[in-house]
Amino acid sequence: MNYIVTGGSGFIGSHLVQHLLKNGHSVINIDNFDDFYDYQIKIKNTLESIGKTLEFSFHEKELDIQKLIFETSSKKYHLYYQDIRDKEGLEKIFTKHKVDAIIHLAALAGVRPSIADPMAYQEVNIKGTMNLWELCKAFNITKFLNASSSSVYGNNSKIPFSELDAVDEPISPYAATKKCTEILGHVYHHLYGINMVHLRFFTVYGPRQRPDLAISKFTTFINSHQEIPFYGDGSTARDYTYIDDIIDGILKSIHYLETHQNVYEIINLGENEVINLNQMLATIEENLDKKATKKILPLQPGDVQKTNADITKARSLIGYHPTTHFQNGIKKFVEWFLKNGS
Repeated sequence: MNYIVTGGSGFIGSHLVQHLLKNGHSVINIDNFDDFYDYQIKIKNTLESIGKTLEFSFHEKELDIQKLIFETSSKKYHLYYQDIRDKEGLEKIFTKHKVDAIIHLAALAGVRPSIADPMAYQEVNIKGTMNLWELCKAFNITKFLNASSSSVYGNNSKIPFSELDAVDEPISPYAATKKCTEILGHVYHHLYGINMVHLRFFTVYGPRQRPDLAISKFTTFINSHQEIPFYGDGSTARDYTYIDDIIDGILKSIHYLETHQNVYEIINLGENEVINLNQMLATIEENLDKKATKKILPLQPGDVQKTNADITKARSLIGYHPTTHFQNGIKKFVEWFLKNGS
């Protein structure tokens, strides 16, 4: 199979590319190496995902990425330095390749940054996604997997969160854009027969996690004896999902898309295990064998109090069975962190 993976040089995307290539598929990776975080991390992700080792001096972003594209090109793997907001640029890629399915992971991420710049989130997350659907329509691509988010639930009072719950009260622009893609996706499914699965990811962590996310940031700061920003009293809680379980859920969702017709589904992918901020911090401290110095700060606008995935539908529909409990997942992450340039 020939897959387009948008955001294939990011945290989740690079792991997915690695698995798809390992399973004998071809991958077209579309990534704009956005400055949301250091592009050098994405270069390292890319190389690790395709099993290559190249020397980089990291002098200039444009030249480094062009070198990466040149050095990684193969029959099975193509990397394009491309923004999904640019429909004409995307169309050139679609024209070059036969595409069986699209796995859309690219997005402007982050709840707090979306409050500061909501229009950028609308441009990337909504317009960029619609560009892809318009090209699906033009090139008769009928299988589309979209990364949504647990943030669409907002401060849902019903625990655990079910796909049947109303999600009409998002509390950040990021969450609202993800909800919009689910709704607009149904339009393209209904009008143009695009089979579609939207996966609501619940706080994904593991090797290659973005440096701005709490587990990665806490681990870095504790290990280097820096003060960590600690929001609230530690009672906020998340359903942390290990990267291997997320990839398993994505692969099983792709298989479902490929073996069924008239598909429009929204599916939670979580661990179904809730860990509060105090527990998360204590687990990292234990695995690093170091104590944190906390800077207590008020809760941030847009942050939800608790997330907890009802994964009944994922279990029954795609055979999703997460296996990595939080304690073991943090152990694996810290081991990776200490080995890879802590």
